[in-house]
Amino acid sequence: MILYLFSVIAGFLLLIWSADRFVEGSSITAKRLGMPPLLIGMIIVGFGTSTPELLVSAMSSYSGNSGIAIGNALGSNICNIALILGLTSMINPISVKSIVLKKELPALTFITFVLYFFMRDKYLSRFESGVLLLFFATLLIWSLLQNKGDKEDPLGKEINNNLKQTEMPFYKAIFWMITGLGFLLLSSRMLVTGAVGIATAMGIDDIIIGLTVVAIGTSLPELASSVAAARRNEHDIALGNIIGSNLFNILAVLGIAGVINPLSAGSEVLIRDLPVMSGLTVSLFIIGYGFRGRPGRINRFEGTLLFMSYVCYTAWLIISQI
Repeated sequence: MILYLFSVIAGFLLLIWSADRFVEGSSITAKRLGMPPLLIGMIIVGFGTSTPELLVSAMSSYSGNSGIAIGNALGSNICNIALILGLTSMINPISVKSIVLKKELPALTFITFVLYFFMRDKYLSRFESGVLLLFFATLLIWSLLQNKGDKEDPLGKEINNNLKQTEMPFYKAIFWMITGLGFLLLSSRMLVTGAVGIATAMGIDDIIIGLTVVAIGTSLPELASSVAAARRNEHDIALGNIIGSNLFNILAVLGIAGVINPLSAGSEVLIRDLPVMSGLTVSLFIIGYGFRGRPGRINRFEGTLLFMSYVCYTAWLIISQI
C-alpha cells in the first residue's frame, strides 16, 4: 500500500514537471518553425496541457482498467470547468474576447452531447472511438482554416506576448520537448500503477479513483497555467486552456483509449458523471459566450458557483462510495 501511495505521489510530481517542460519546449519549437501564435495557443498550449490525461487513459485502457480511463477524461473535464475555472475567475474575473474561443464553445457543447449519445448504452466501441478521432482531425483542420482569418485574434496576441517573454535556444527547446515527453510516459505509468493498486487494496471502484485523484492530478497543468494567465490578465489564454483541454479529453483521450480497448462504464456514469459534465459545459457556454450584446464574462459570483458545484459533486462521489 505504501509503495502504491509513493508511486501516485511521485507520479503526480513528475507529471506536473514534465508536462510543463513539454508544453514550453513544444511552444518555443513551434514558434521557431514558423507556426502562428494563434495555432500555438489553440493546439500546443490548449491540447498539450492534456497530454497527461491522454497517456494515463491510454495506459489504463491498455491495462484493461476502463474505469480509470473514462473517469480520468470525464473527471478532468468536470475539474477543468468547476474547479479550475471557478478558482481562476474567483481570483480574477475572466472576459472572453477571442472570436475563435467563442466558436469553440458551441463545438465543445456539441461534442459533449455526441459523447453522451455514444455512451447511452454504457459502452464506447472502437467504431465510436474512431468517430471521435475523426471529429478531432476535423477540429484541427478547422483550427488551421480559422487562423487565416483571425490573425489579430486576442488569443494569438496574448500567446505571442507570452512567447516573447520566454527566451530559449532552439536546441534547448527541442531537448525539453523530447525530455518532457519521455518523463510524461514514465510518470503516467507510475500514476496508473499506483492508482490501480490503491483502488484494489481499499476496495474502491476504479471509476471513483479516475474521477477524483487521477483527474485532479492530470489537471494540475491546466490549473497552474490558467491561474498564472488570469493573474497576468491573459483571460483568453486562461479560458483557451480549458476549452482546448476539454475538447482534447473527449475527442483524443477517449478516442485513443477506446480504439486501444473498447470502454465499458457502469450505470452511475450515465446517471451521475455525464449529466454533471454536460450541465457544466452548457453553463460555460451560456456565461462564456455572451448573448444580447452582453460580452462573455465569468465573474467572481459565477466562479464561486462553479467552485461550489465541484465541492458538491466530490461530496456526492464520496457519499456514493460509502
